[in-house]
Amino acid sequence: MKYDVIVVGGRIGGSISSLFASKNDLNVLMIEKRQEIGVPLQCAEATSEETFETIGMKPSKRYVCSEIFGADLYSPDGTQFRMMPYGNERGFILDRKVFDKSLAIESAKAGTDIMIKTAVKDLIIRNGEVKGVIVKHLGKIMEIEADLVIGADGIESNIARMAGLKSAYGLNDICSCVQYKMVGIDVESHYMQFYFGRKIAPGGYLWIFPSENGVTNVGIGIRSSKETAYQYLHKFISNLGGTPVELNVGGVPVSGNIKKTYTDGLMIVGDAAGHVDPITGGGIQLTAACAKIAGEVAAESIKNEDTSARFLKVYEKRWKDQVGGVINQSIKYRNVMDKLSDDEFNALARFLKDRNIWAIPKREWFGLLKESPSLFKLIRAVI
Repeated sequence: MKYDVIVVGGRIGGSISSLFASKNDLNVLMIEKRQEIGVPLQCAEATSEETFETIGMKPSKRYVCSEIFGADLYSPDGTQFRMMPYGNERGFILDRKVFDKSLAIESAKAGTDIMIKTAVKDLIIRNGEVKGVIVKHLGKIMEIEADLVIGADGIESNIARMAGLKSAYGLNDICSCVQYKMVGIDVESHYMQFYFGRKIAPGGYLWIFPSENGVTNVGIGIRSSKETAYQYLHKFISNLGGTPVELNVGGVPVSGNIKKTYTDGLMIVGDAAGHVDPITGGGIQLTAACAKIAGEVAAESIKNEDTSARFLKVYEKRWKDQVGGVINQSIKYRNVMDKLSDDEFNALARFLKDRNIWAIPKREWFGLLKESPSLFKLIRAVI
């Protein structure tokens, strides 16, 4: 078996990389270790309109559960302020199981071959260059050759590790996440809710996302805590009422991108590359942008008969030009917010209440220092 490109991982990063490589007339194989693409759910399922603009698709009622017009944020003392998206861009709550599978179907229609229930055991490396994968498919060990491999195999990314591109994430680099789908939660239809506080969600936040037909996503992401995310979530939902109908768990990398996302014959995309917003933990839009670039660079590489690291470095340059600034800015904000006490967050919430965060003059930010001088570092980061 021989392909131009093998993509490892059948979720968003893998399907979009495969889609754009196949659209550029490459012979593509996408490999997924599970027996069904999109299962289990490992995401809070929120994304922006920009995701669909990136991949050239219109949002479909088949997988869009709710349109989002803004978010209500709650500080530790319960102070609430409403945050509208920048430029009034719409957001969406997706059914990720349907969305992920839909992307895989679009990729298949474009010509991608797909192997499910197939685990990559090792890379084929010749003369220092990745030249395919060794897989176990339905109990059989197989070698599948390719000119180029794209690793989109998630936070554990064995592909990046096998290629020597990444060391293990540290404890503080991973947000541990738990989410219930619940029935019977009274929530405003088109607004997300976020709750902050060291006693509520240390090192992260708790969310309530309106979904569809009376089903609501209620989840939490935390870092470096003595108690588990599951324990913190149960403390919160004990006051909500409602009935859980589905439980999902996972981890999200929030330390920024890995040091290098390419090598000879290989590119890394999505969670595997750290294409996640470090302050929100959201990765759908960033992954879509980077995966599209990976598919396009794969096509250029094959057509130029050059899969060397020297050629593939253009992939990293392009995605950094497009979304690297977002990731770096969010790291800066997260590092500041990690140091905020609950009292400081309460002061910030009182300041933002009834204000449009995108239109606050610089001089007003300095007014916040009168109430809480310790917020100087945050104000300096913002302005």
